[in-house]
Amino acid sequence: MIYLLRHGEIEFQGEKPFVGQINLSLSEQGILQAQWWQKALAQIVFDQIYCSDLVRSKKTAKIIAGARQAQIQVMTELREIHLGEWDGVPMAKVRAQFPEKWLERGDNPALFRPPGGESFDDMHNRVISAFEQIVRQSNGQVLIVAHAGVNRVILCHILGMPLANLFRLGQDYGGLNIIDCKNNSMYVKAMNVRPALTREDYFSKDL
Repeated sequence: MIYLLRHGEIEFQGEKPFVGQINLSLSEQGILQAQWWQKALAQIVFDQIYCSDLVRSKKTAKIIAGARQAQIQVMTELREIHLGEWDGVPMAKVRAQFPEKWLERGDNPALFRPPGGESFDDMHNRVISAFEQIVRQSNGQVLIVAHAGVNRVILCHILGMPLANLFRLGQDYGGLNIIDCKNNSMYVKAMNVRPALTREDYFSKDL
């Protein structure tokens, strides 16, 4: 069984930016989300834990791993999409300055490349290669802490969906997907299961 998780909520200042491979830390809420999953998954013995080399992914994986014996294996191939010159730039600014590019991105999300970046089609090659390597090496329960784009690419691959439809798959911060691997086939058993944080959880010091 593969538990494919998106990292917790990230911290940024001002307007919402494009976030690709820039290194942003988890917000307080993101840390709470990871702590919630640490408790919720406490009874599952992970044989292997994988994450990308970006801070938000590594931090989430480290919190969930806790005192487990499984080592965290960092894979650069699991990084979020490379957004080039748009990485870290507010979305509203990009939309205002590059309206034609903005529309092109919406019309063809799979093949569109921001200046100096990669497309989801480009990303697909490195991500699926890494994912298939993980599956081949796995004998038991596996946790992968990755990113929204990475998770969507993997889910599209398993479901046989065209990458053009990847934004139809919700991948919230801290969202969990469960993939059952058996008889040389893969089945999506759950998708985008979010941590059940309440207002009381958010302000609890014992979570």
